[in-house]
Parts: sequence; C-alpha cells; structure tokens
Amino acid sequence: MIHPDTEVRYINEEKGNGLFATSFIPRGTVTWVLDVLDREIPPEDMAAYDQQIREVLLTYSFRNSKGNYIFCWDNGRYINHSFHANCCLTPYNFEIAIKDINAGEELTDDYGTLNIIEPFTVDSEGGNRNTVYPDDLLHYSKIWDAKIAAAFPELSVVKQPLWKFFSPETQKAVQQVLEGTSPLPSIKSCYYDKSIVE
Repeated sequence: MIHPDTEVRYINEEKGNGLFATSFIPRGTVTWVLDVLDREIPPEDMAAYDQQIREVLLTYSFRNSKGNYIFCWDNGRYINHSFHANCCLTPYNFEIAIKDINAGEELTDDYGTLNIIEPFTVDSEGGNRNTVYPDDLLHYSKIWDAKIAAAFPELSVVKQPLWKFFSPETQKAVQQVLEGTSPLPSIKSCYYDKSIVE
C-alpha cells in the first residue's frame, strides 16, 4: 500500500505517469508496504497469462529475493526510477523515505534495488551511473544501507499512516532494530540470486 499523501500525475510522453507527494513527507516515513492485496507471482506462473497481461506485469512489477514478481495493486506501481532516489526498499517489505520529500515532489526509487530483468540506460542525472543492472544490489548495497540506516531511527518519530498494515512479525522486527536489540539487515538480502534459488 502506498502512502496516502500521494497522487499520480502525468509527467511527459517519455516517462508517462509518476507518483507525487501531496503534502510534506519527512525522512523516515514508510512510503510503501507490501499488503494483502499486492500480488506475488512466481515466475513459472507468468506463462499462464496472456501476452498483454504479462507485459503489464513486467512493466509494473519488481522481483523479490525469491525471484517472484510483486505487482502492486495501487498507485505504488507508478514510482519512477532515479539515481538520486528519495525512497528505498528495505529487507522488511516496505520502502522508507531516505530524504525529506516536499509537497509536489516526485517519489522515486533506484531501480537497482528491485532485481530488474535486463539492464537499461537512462540519464545519469549528473552522477557516475547511467545504466541500471540486475546485480546492482551486489555493488551498491553499502551505499543504500547507509541511507536506510540514517533514516531508520526516524521511523519511531514521524507519523506512520502505513504502520497498521505491517504484519505483527514485521512490527516486532522493526521495533527490535529501533531498540538496538537486533541489527538492521543489509538491503543486499533483497537480491535475487538465480544460482541459489534455482
């Protein structure tokens, strides 16, 4: 489920739609959480779908560490890529704002965290990357871990409208990290390693 203070807006012909904040979303806010309406589709089930349906699933899904496709039922599927993303996936099946997001600002993910199937090249946005690769989690996890770790303590400080959609197990695991009784797992644990899964 996506954060309620967001809306879909058309950007341009190249990008299509994007997801934008309708009010200020502070760093540490959960911006998306996997909920009971989101679909988890094993890769072997994809062949059963019509080609048009498969194209929609491949366009709007990401893959988890098992290689299953996660298809968001709501506007979460409209979050675009940025190398300077303001949201980031965590090992707990939710995304967190790793920067303050102002009203009117687009919510973005680095698609390198999402186990994409094939590399794609985009504008570098002034950085040193211009291609997103399927194994980016293996190369940039320390950078993303640091951003998540910096934002994570704010989870208990800022308003969390999506907290009630966390499973009891996830709530407990997050509380243990916040209390310092458990370490924060690396985002590298989200990587889909075909050689292990298959």
